Amino acid sequence: MSVLISGVDAGHLHEKHSHEAASKLDDEQTSRMARSKPHFHLSAPSGWQNDPCGLGFDPSTGLYHMFFQWNPYGNDWGNMSWGHATSSDLVSWETSSIPALTPSAEYDRCGVFTGCMRATDIHGNTGSLTVAYTSVRQLPIHYTLPYTTGCESLSLATSKNGGKTWQREVCNPILPGPPRHLMVTGWRDPYLTTWDRGTASQNQDSNLYGFISGGIIGQTPTLFVYSVNPKDLRQWKYTGLLTNFGLNFRPGRWSGDFGVNWEVTNLMTLTNDSGDCRDFVVMGVEGCLRPEGSDRIPGEARHRRDPRGQLWMSVKASKEQKGTEHVLTEYDFAGVFDHGCLYAANGFWDPQTSRRIVYGWVTEEDLPDGPRHRQGWSGMISLPRVVNLMTLRNVTKARSSSLESITCIETTPDGKTFTIHTLGIAPDPRLARLRRGAIKNDLTQLALWPTLTSTSDACLPLTTSRWEIGSEILVSQSCERVGIEIAHTADFKHCTILVWHPRSETFTIHRPSLESPDINHGHESALHTLFTSVNEQGEETEETLKVRAFFDRSVLEVFVNDRTVITTRIYHPSDRCFRVRFFAESTEEQSDQIPATLLQADVWDGLDAN
Repeated sequence: MSVLISGVDAGHLHEKHSHEAASKLDDEQTSRMARSKPHFHLSAPSGWQNDPCGLGFDPSTGLYHMFFQWNPYGNDWGNMSWGHATSSDLVSWETSSIPALTPSAEYDRCGVFTGCMRATDIHGNTGSLTVAYTSVRQLPIHYTLPYTTGCESLSLATSKNGGKTWQREVCNPILPGPPRHLMVTGWRDPYLTTWDRGTASQNQDSNLYGFISGGIIGQTPTLFVYSVNPKDLRQWKYTGLLTNFGLNFRPGRWSGDFGVNWEVTNLMTLTNDSGDCRDFVVMGVEGCLRPEGSDRIPGEARHRRDPRGQLWMSVKASKEQKGTEHVLTEYDFAGVFDHGCLYAANGFWDPQTSRRIVYGWVTEEDLPDGPRHRQGWSGMISLPRVVNLMTLRNVTKARSSSLESITCIETTPDGKTFTIHTLGIAPDPRLARLRRGAIKNDLTQLALWPTLTSTSDACLPLTTSRWEIGSEILVSQSCERVGIEIAHTADFKHCTILVWHPRSETFTIHRPSLESPDINHGHESALHTLFTSVNEQGEETEETLKVRAFFDRSVLEVFVNDRTVITTRIYHPSDRCFRVRFFAESTEEQSDQIPATLLQADVWDGLDAN
């Protein structure tokens, strides 16, 4: 949960653009941007919105619940309350026009911050709902400021009518603050889950733990771990720290910087089809250092935003105790959950599908304050993502990097080949329901050649700004770059380009140029490689490049091979898109060879959640 310092969003600490600079945007452009509010992404009725929280499924009503941080009184951070929405399918949402919880008790007078939901009453009985949240009685709070004891506490609220109304527990707060012997940078965003230390279990009464995000001053970011009585959710007992690996831990350029303080952290045990299990932690990271030199991933957008990240880490049982504090796990391997403007990822176990579902907050920090205020809303919730333990077998190599240098994978030798584990991140299959009523066009088995300056047959029409693209491309060894262009004007003068560079193993989103220099439209980049495996015939084959993208008026979510994700904002003032086309280029010395083959491309134009 991000907080304010003297009227500035301290959870972001981004450089504020002046209202004078924002005034360069004319009224027509501002009006179009106001109409860019997403259509099928969940958003607040109006005003400021950030972290998703309290996600879960209520079996007594058959409804999913999504809460979110909301300022119902303005379009800046403040008055932090819980907005509320329900859905039967995670695609179409009914959003309440009033908050479910507002700052109204002495212990949460300054904010009802992020938390979680459990589909039981406080005694573990079904038929009711319980939420745990960070209750805030004093501001400002930020990892760069001295921590005030008692500013954050843990509180509960319950509902006996399916989430329509909520009552705070009379025993609140159930925890007055962090362990007294620790000097913390933060202590907030409770998350409840069962945890059997690397063994998959969703037993409601088995090993229930509570995790609270934060860090220890001058020492490490971490999770504070509590054992929780499933038959009395008021009973939390501190058991130790989840991790302790130091400040700004950075395993390598594939893994990111784990900063100095964590927010909205989830722990989840994921299993593959063979029964292999790994414990993963997904966290919002504050206090990242700027990459320098060759270790820097190119991307102007990240350098104009906060020094933070949305990362993940696989952890394993700790073999030793560090100091006097019990540390439960240690680092195994790690990566980036989203390489763009998504933050505060939060999830839940879905008993309907037996999948772990994660959402995130899509920020508005690329937009100056002037037009952001005039559009009347800020931020939205991402599309649902399914996370899983991805396993690739019989792997021999990556496209360019050595396997041992890629720190976002676990590599296990298996004879002459390797088995690779990593975190899979894919769009929820139920998003296919958005295609109802959409117009579908496709292309198959098409050789791709350079098309950036010429008309191409590898082109499909678009008529709206609400679409999905799914593509699979066979990339040759001679390929220099391969990708997709989406035209925001009929002549492709202004377009968004999704491109993979095989040599540098970098996937980049080039956003269209804008007349206003005050809007951040720098490009977004992520490291991404393709792996080569040995098939049953003993032949080496490289996996194809699979790109799936969703565009909803002003937000773009791109999934590459279901393990690399970039979320970004497109503020081009056009009300529609015109065409999508595919291209590939070879190196100069191999320009006569086909750089890539488009095996399949599907475009659904006019996505609709209704």
